[in-house]
Amino acid sequence: MSFTPNHQSLVTSHMTTILLTHATMLVTMDADRREIADGALFARNNQIEWVGPTADVPPALADAADTKINATGKIVLPGFVNTHHHFYQTLTRVIPAAQDAVLFDWLKTLYPIWAELTPGDVFVSTQLALVELLLSGCTTSSDHHYLWPNGSRLDDQFAAADEIGVRFHGARGSMSLGESQGGLPPDRTTEDEASILRDSRRVVETFHDVGRFAMRRVVLAPCSPFSVTPDLMRESAALARSFGSDMNVHLHTHLAETLDEEAFCLAQFGHRPGAYAEELNWTGDDVWHAHCVHVNAAEIGQFASTRTGVAHCPTSNMRLASGIAPIRAMRDAGVPVALGVDGSASNDGSHLLAEVRQSMLLQRVMGNPRAMTAREALEIATVGGASVLGRDDIGSLAPGMAADIIAFDLNDVTYAGGAVHDPVAALVFCQPTNVDLSIVNGRVLVEDGQLRHVDLPMLVERHNRAARGLMVRAGRM
Repeated sequence: MSFTPNHQSLVTSHMTTILLTHATMLVTMDADRREIADGALFARNNQIEWVGPTADVPPALADAADTKINATGKIVLPGFVNTHHHFYQTLTRVIPAAQDAVLFDWLKTLYPIWAELTPGDVFVSTQLALVELLLSGCTTSSDHHYLWPNGSRLDDQFAAADEIGVRFHGARGSMSLGESQGGLPPDRTTEDEASILRDSRRVVETFHDVGRFAMRRVVLAPCSPFSVTPDLMRESAALARSFGSDMNVHLHTHLAETLDEEAFCLAQFGHRPGAYAEELNWTGDDVWHAHCVHVNAAEIGQFASTRTGVAHCPTSNMRLASGIAPIRAMRDAGVPVALGVDGSASNDGSHLLAEVRQSMLLQRVMGNPRAMTAREALEIATVGGASVLGRDDIGSLAPGMAADIIAFDLNDVTYAGGAVHDPVAALVFCQPTNVDLSIVNGRVLVEDGQLRHVDLPMLVERHNRAARGLMVRAGRM
């Protein structure tokens, strides 16, 4: 990828205008799903102004560009959107005792370790996860952080995200139903519900930005049916909606991930997970649930009619032997579906393009090779994620949309042959690679496959030092 000679690092200052030309294929994900050969786009500050064939670039725009990017040999797309993650879990990947466990046993193994998290751990794991996501094509990510020991706060995550430069929807998660009350987590990992609600209000009032192209938004996210009370679910929903539709504060939780959870909901609440969510006022276009592996036709219909979103996390569901979410049936019914890598201790990675591929392949396992196409998987990762997060400013490359732009190098050995026949499908069918270029909010963060503003070896070293310290404090090392 070549830049004009006067190109300067965007670490200290944002370029005013960017002109990208000669993309082998430019995948817009616009309303017409245009795919433009020899494509080009022009962005001013953080907004796209023009998209089309390179031959049609208006001369005035070409003359105005401060930064010119020649994308010959690249496929260019809107940045991917990650709608479910647990960043702190990068610190506890592949813990031996949790490698071969189902969800509930996996959680019971890891809860005592996570209880030792510090604010520094939260900060460095957030940065590590965001960098890994960024390199895989992600430009917007939500994170569901639901335990806050030793003085850690959502503030730590927003501070970390600001330095990395990825759009961040911080989910103020929570757990209040400890073992002594019939819940799954140890009591020492839970919080008082009044305190949870007070802090939830605080973080919305402090960090939530409703503006177009906002880099920070807050989500209210009680953890799961087996770790919070019905009262907290209802009160969190009421709090989010008390800010009004203009504030657009969304709600998020885990739902119907495993058969164990289904049995728990039936025994404790007398409802299947979907019906339980509806009773708690946890349906609507301001709500999205992670997983939804074990939902029936009635629940799918309920989500479709209320426009309740689903974050599909195929690798995690496979890793924990949770099952296969019926994404084909959801899409056919009209359920808004997005993609999530899930926690880095149940994936154990944060590569969003790999998750795109996995989502396509997993829907085919039951015998239908058309159950998910490559283009549909890319749609879920872009406009699908934008829709579920309640955003109309990201997810596509079109005038008026955010300048969140990624490019992959089709000359990589991975795409040899495939890019000749169908470069868009090759991106999904072939082995996933890292991005060659990533622009977020008009700022170049990855150039020629390299981070422009992060010392990656130093970050990895700090992260690994934190991981060892966490295990020592937990008595596991």
